[in-house]
Amino acid sequence: MHSPELSRHDTATAGDTLARHLHTQAGAFLRSLRLHSESGADTAGAAEAARALRSSARRISGSLSTFRPLLDPDWADTLRGELGWLSATLALEHSCTSRMVRLLDALSRLSGTSAVPRARVEPAPPGEEPAPGGGTAARRGGALTVGAARAGALLERRLTLARTRAHSAALGALGSSRFHAVADSVALLASELPLAPAAAGPADEVLGMLADVTERRLLDAVAELPLGRAAHPYNAEALVNGLAADPAAEQQDAPWHEVRRLLRLHRYAREAVRPGDDPVLCHAGLVLDHHREAAEASEAAASAARTPRIAPATAYALGVLHADQRHEVEAARFAFQQEWRHATAAVPAP
Repeated sequence: MHSPELSRHDTATAGDTLARHLHTQAGAFLRSLRLHSESGADTAGAAEAARALRSSARRISGSLSTFRPLLDPDWADTLRGELGWLSATLALEHSCTSRMVRLLDALSRLSGTSAVPRARVEPAPPGEEPAPGGGTAARRGGALTVGAARAGALLERRLTLARTRAHSAALGALGSSRFHAVADSVALLASELPLAPAAAGPADEVLGMLADVTERRLLDAVAELPLGRAAHPYNAEALVNGLAADPAAEQQDAPWHEVRRLLRLHRYAREAVRPGDDPVLCHAGLVLDHHREAAEASEAAASAARTPRIAPATAYALGVLHADQRHEVEAARFAFQQEWRHATAAVPAP
């Protein structure tokens, strides 16, 4: 994969092209902010406006990071940090909501008699009575059915509380003087951009060179991933039997999250050089989004399982849920490996 070059006939400077790109994103940011303020009691409209606000903030922040040598560095670093704060704050409520939906849906699926994992060959959890006339699988299914309702109630309480706190934090952020200062700085992008002398260079050379730096960082990060291991189908049976996934496996999530971040930066850099989405990169990004969501959901299940004095059946259901989400993590890694192989195969050899 290589960043696309601008037309040879385009004589614009790097500063001109970057300014146009940031002006566009600043306009999208300000429109989203207006829609959010006008949404009133329309919660769906407010959520959509917040999503668009986060998207614009990420794109502006990504451009400030990739093309920092073309800008006043202190100004770019300050605004990038503030946009990161805003995006993270607004994302918390959405993350809590989607995590709760994911976990409760998974519990419902797993506790169905036809969907209960069948590989485990151990006695049912302590305190559970054997099902009359049933074997180990039936006992396990009964234990999961009994524990799933309590596990779901526990997760819903915890995540609803987290979502309420996140909602309050988002409202507080949007009404703060800190946010108004960020909005004022973004508004400046729509009229004036503090450029450095390097921005006077030709757009195709200067922007392309900086975009290539981001691409190389992504390629280096992907090269560090255990893609050879991900190329083998995930062992669903081992994950279900283990209930609690190997802690070492969870520690390896961080490099995948970093690749997700760098892939997003790479996509944003390509957009600045030449507008338009790359379908392969977009799909790879969605796969890594799924990976992160599953990893964070598994952590939430594990955290809930550490709640003091919960019933054995509840802990058991949370263990199965945790294993199921680690299964989703492995599935996403396998899918990314397939997608990445397709993306790199499309690049002609140098």
